[in-house]
Amino acid sequence: MVDVLVIGGGNAALCAALMAREAGASVLLLESAPREWRGGNSQHTRNLRCMHDAPQDVLVEAYPEEEFWQDLLKVTGGITNEHLARLTIRASSSCRPWMRKHGVRFQPPLSGALHVARTNAFFMGGGKALVNAYYRSAEALGVDIRYETPVDSLELDGSRFIAARSGRQRFEARACVLAAGGFESNREWLREAWGQNERGEWPADNFLIRGTRFNQGVLIKHMADAGADMIGDPSQSHCVAIDARAPLYDGGICTRIDCVSLGVVVNRDAERFYDEGEDFWPKRYAIWGRLVAHQPGQIGYSIIDSKAIGRFMPPVFPGEKADTLPELARKLGLPEARFMETLTRYNDSCRDGTFDHTALDDCHTEGLEPPKTHWARRVETPPFYGYALRPGITFTYLGLKTNDRAQVHFGGTASENLFVAGEMMAGNVLGKGYTAGVGMSIGTAFGRIAGTQAARAALKTTEATRAAV
Repeated sequence: MVDVLVIGGGNAALCAALMAREAGASVLLLESAPREWRGGNSQHTRNLRCMHDAPQDVLVEAYPEEEFWQDLLKVTGGITNEHLARLTIRASSSCRPWMRKHGVRFQPPLSGALHVARTNAFFMGGGKALVNAYYRSAEALGVDIRYETPVDSLELDGSRFIAARSGRQRFEARACVLAAGGFESNREWLREAWGQNERGEWPADNFLIRGTRFNQGVLIKHMADAGADMIGDPSQSHCVAIDARAPLYDGGICTRIDCVSLGVVVNRDAERFYDEGEDFWPKRYAIWGRLVAHQPGQIGYSIIDSKAIGRFMPPVFPGEKADTLPELARKLGLPEARFMETLTRYNDSCRDGTFDHTALDDCHTEGLEPPKTHWARRVETPPFYGYALRPGITFTYLGLKTNDRAQVHFGGTASENLFVAGEMMAGNVLGKGYTAGVGMSIGTAFGRIAGTQAARAALKTTEATRAAV
């Protein structure tokens, strides 16, 4: 029998496995994916949102706890557990030396990205490099890793973990950490969560999955059926507006369209539907997937002119390009007259100011609904570009209720040897909304807590057994 069983193979699971092993426990990690697809959604990440009170290595200026908390409060609309959120925030300030010890490297801040370099530490080589570093470290420390081993059920004695089952295989352990991700790859569950809209559409049918195809939510359903306390709205997720031509799964960061705040966004009827300049892109980019999901046909179009080129991360696929706006409308299949009416009204409402995309500038619209509150410049300089957008689900927020020891709860009672981390408990902190890098903050904080607590529970059981003998 192993001391600690970790179910999952992404950042949170790996943090848990490493911490448990460092605490002296024997560890077995079960990853549902094959080795080449290991790492869950973490392989597609880029950065970690970090609190810091002064400049620190790759982080410039300061990003204090209260500002981080207010950013989180704004995107969640207050649907968050403040105690667990602040625990995550504080943990983000001190985890990087431990990450470096396990092979993770961070890149220096990029020029022209000051507002990102102040809040987020970027991984050298991205999430894939982070995942590979953790796996190398886990193997070196003696963590046993099994690939292509999806767990479908747990054996429980009340709230106590006994064993996990993967098909006919059974894995006993003295303690267990659940870190197997959400249900974003389960199309039927997404359809159930989103339902049918007033137009008779099933919005989830048009969703693309930015992350792994292996997150089917099997353990979340199993735990709910077993009486575990749940938290979160199944329709809430990290949902981004991505290129409509992206693959169904594993498109990752390169499918994101980052020019939304530099132009206008219209739906298939060529109508604007939200303020494109509401706030900095890293804070508000994740609202756009949900906004597009509520539009007819679950599609939108980001429209820019040549002034925007060079000011955003270029997408993998080139957009439609045209020398005139009517030509662009035709190429995108949008109603030309309505498109020109929308763009003319927008251009006429723009008020000149000092354009600065690194600050909340004074370029705004007047007399327009919805308004554009920052970075409003006329779309008038050819050539013009258009990108079709679809909702891209990264990860879901429905999960297990937990506490500051990462324990799973049953009827309000905390399990002594069953813990949870990562996407399976993110809804405790993220009731809705998202801000860049906070998923990695949550997974790192609670992965480390869960691993430490699982090792403590397992070793306590071993000591008790020895004492009884």
